[in-house]
Amino acid sequence: MKPDLFEAPDYYNLDDLFTDEHKLVRDAAREWVKRDVSPIIEEYAQRAEFPKQIINGLAEIGAFGPYIPEEYGGAGLDQISYGLIMQEIERGDSGVRSTASVQSSLVMYPIWKYGTEEQRQKYLPKLASGEWMGSFGLTEPDHGSNPGGMTTNFKDMGDHYLLNGAKLWISNSPFCDVAVVWAKNEEGRIHGLIVERGMEGFSTPETHNKWSLRASATGELIFQDVKVPKENLLPNKSGLGAPLGCLDSARYGIAWGAIGAAMDCYDTALRYSKERIQFGKPIAAFQLQQKKLAEMITEITKAQLLAFRLGQLKNENRASSAQISMAKRNNVEMAIKIAREARQMLGGMGITGEYSIMRHMMNLESVITYEGTHDIHLLITGLDITGLNAFK
Repeated sequence: MKPDLFEAPDYYNLDDLFTDEHKLVRDAAREWVKRDVSPIIEEYAQRAEFPKQIINGLAEIGAFGPYIPEEYGGAGLDQISYGLIMQEIERGDSGVRSTASVQSSLVMYPIWKYGTEEQRQKYLPKLASGEWMGSFGLTEPDHGSNPGGMTTNFKDMGDHYLLNGAKLWISNSPFCDVAVVWAKNEEGRIHGLIVERGMEGFSTPETHNKWSLRASATGELIFQDVKVPKENLLPNKSGLGAPLGCLDSARYGIAWGAIGAAMDCYDTALRYSKERIQFGKPIAAFQLQQKKLAEMITEITKAQLLAFRLGQLKNENRASSAQISMAKRNNVEMAIKIAREARQMLGGMGITGEYSIMRHMMNLESVITYEGTHDIHLLITGLDITGLNAFK
């Protein structure tokens, strides 16, 4: 395995805006990725296997619930720190970042925000430490961009709820210990339920033959007359706004994470272009290659500024869902374009596992689709600026 020589671009001196804590958190994550992710990730992606041995490391760098209060096992960090951790992890691999995003924003976040004190004490410390891994059940086989149409449901049986249905495209599902599942009650109201592995009728088959996120475990959540204790209902928020609030947190993390993937592709292309000799000089000396590199660093810089400002708004509890959608859509589109350009700069070498670019490029094809497709986020922005609903 080639050594990880990554050097992060900072064209507008954003480091001047970060606190010492921000930089310590980011640098710890960066060093961990270099040491524990980069040397193995190509092999695991080729095998289409999630490297479970890195779970403890993810916990140690604070990747599981970094903004969750320390009393529940979290790191008690701010939103910019959370973003920087996601940036560094996705610089390593989008699938590894997905694992951390789901654990933090889609499992720990709803238990913290919507759960009881007993639920927080029971689940959050074990999720923060990586002892337990979680998944988030919203998307269904027939309901993706329209989650409100879900058919997964539960009935009140007196001393428990009876849960039936299925969820698809669920990160972490094959090995999750708990799942936060969104389902409709008998009145059609959406609620969150905590489902634990071992409950009779609950199964998590893995999804195979993926060309994207190959180093991430993806699967289904299937519920066949699952008896869920009543104390496992998340009581403090219901309706579609509850799962969408979780997605806001996860999309915010993606907006930062995509920058990491783009930085890695840019850094790889820049380094390669200085070393690759054609027609008697490095290809970096040719105008078209300089154009590509100049456009890459410009777009990365714009995305960094967008994410940083959004982080400030998040810290002040002023970031709107539409603002988060804009950042997710813009930054992922930026990253996928840079991955494609960088792949071309490396020529045939760009498709091999000797370099990270093709893996990033394939991963980003999922990132641009999940947690709100590129088109859906455009419509969210359109609705916000016009006040007119184009969804239906």
